[in-house]
Amino acid sequence: MSHVLIVEDEPVIRGALRKLLERHDHSVVEAESVEQASDHDLHDFDLIISDLRLPGAPGTNLIQQAKPTPVLIMTSYASLRSAVDAMKLGAVDYIAKPFDHDEMVMAVSRILKERVLRRGHDVLRADLEQRYPVSDMVGESPVMQQLIQQVERIAVTDSSVLICGESGTGKELVARTLHYRSERSRGPMVSVNCAALASDELEQHLFGTERDDSNNQSRRGLAETADGGTLFLDEIDELSGSAQGRLLQLLESQMVQRLGATDARRIDTRVIGASHRDLARLATEGRFRKDLYYRLQVIQLALPPLRERGEDILLLADNLLERISLRLNLKTGGFSSDARRAMNHYSWPGNVRELENAIERAVILADGQPIGADLLGIDLSVVPTRTFQDPAEDLSLEDYFARFVMENQDHMTETELARKLGISRKCLWERRQRLGIPRSRNSSAGS
Repeated sequence: MSHVLIVEDEPVIRGALRKLLERHDHSVVEAESVEQASDHDLHDFDLIISDLRLPGAPGTNLIQQAKPTPVLIMTSYASLRSAVDAMKLGAVDYIAKPFDHDEMVMAVSRILKERVLRRGHDVLRADLEQRYPVSDMVGESPVMQQLIQQVERIAVTDSSVLICGESGTGKELVARTLHYRSERSRGPMVSVNCAALASDELEQHLFGTERDDSNNQSRRGLAETADGGTLFLDEIDELSGSAQGRLLQLLESQMVQRLGATDARRIDTRVIGASHRDLARLATEGRFRKDLYYRLQVIQLALPPLRERGEDILLLADNLLERISLRLNLKTGGFSSDARRAMNHYSWPGNVRELENAIERAVILADGQPIGADLLGIDLSVVPTRTFQDPAEDLSLEDYFARFVMENQDHMTETELARKLGISRKCLWERRQRLGIPRSRNSSAGS
């Protein structure tokens, strides 16, 4: 049974409305003015129906007081202006007096159903945000804080997103966070690794097939499965030219055409692409459609490699250790000091995925004891280290960058410097400009 507050100064109208709602199993409380209505806890009601013009304050004053309880405004002045003004102030709807009984009952029923759905959605959203919080993207470094802020802003949009970054940097985690913190969280999240299938199989799986002489059954593709939700395409550069054309159609018109079909179907799917390769360069070289690249990169997110997140490595390791231990129901004695030194000094070419796998293996083998560097599989005598970082010194990432460039640019080309730092030449040039590091004559040679 719904609990409704009627705020109306005309006793005849108020009484008639009360009887109408009670006949439809609503519990009703009456008030003659905003002041009298405010004597009640407005949040106890499922709906407030108020006249616009009341003695003292207008009925629209209840909108903010009662929020988030919906307020339906009644007005004898059924002009467009008064209705629009009430809606601008946050009224859930308006109804003209004298109102038709059936119209009032239908309006009340619709508003109450929408409120139940909204409550359910809010509960679901809270649950999903708890399961997929932005805080899962652990990092206190400036580059990660900037990325987290970008994800929070982008999640609420429907724009296409291109996520770039080396393998293992967490591109799928970012895509899932974007989905589950968006209005599409009630819809499906469909993830596809485009490198896992042959090109012809991938195109069929993505876009489906239409019945023909050789195929007596139609099959819906994953793009249609993602209708109302998000389609995440990892390693998107592996798409064939034909599949790229179909994906471009989807991005431009929200239409998908099954293989063998003559017509297209309308769907509502957000596309998030990801790649560890330089799509801009591939597009320039003709190995990826330029028009598709520009459609995809409405918003582009660049995930930093773990070696560029020096101050985040131990923070991330502690977070992963806690989660993995909980998932496996195994206890450990934490990381030993040599393990911490090793993790902080290692270059982590496999990025976060490599770190996570190393910790999971160590948790299983530790048998409740402290985890040492040996259990993590790190032997600094034979593995690459982050040469731009001296862990004995308390330097910022920019200090490390500047030191490495200044110490090595006389015998390295710009390409070699960028490769050693794990960044692009463009990024190297931009950081030089920002930090005021001039290029030496030797560094330009062989660039």
